[in-house]
Amino acid sequence: MKRYMIERDIPGIGDFSLTELCGAARASNNALANIGPSIQWQHSYVAGEKTFCVYLAESEEEIRKHSEQSGIPFAKITEVPQIIDPLTANN
Repeated sequence: MKRYMIERDIPGIGDFSLTELCGAARASNNALANIGPSIQWQHSYVAGEKTFCVYLAESEEEIRKHSEQSGIPFAKITEVPQIIDPLTANN
């Protein structure tokens, strides 16, 4: 599977309550269950008016399908072919 960063513009998301965030997570999980193992949600960063979600998926089309089924729109989908971190310096 490929790794993707999904940028979502969601007005006020940074001020959402835990209950509201749980509702969004449930919508995402339900869509993932319907689509099947070709897509996985790793985690999301919530910041101000945006979320940055990291998914593993077979293709960008799977990401689009998830967005449609969950009702959570996206602004941008970017494939992430590599990750670096502090340990990369040890290579």
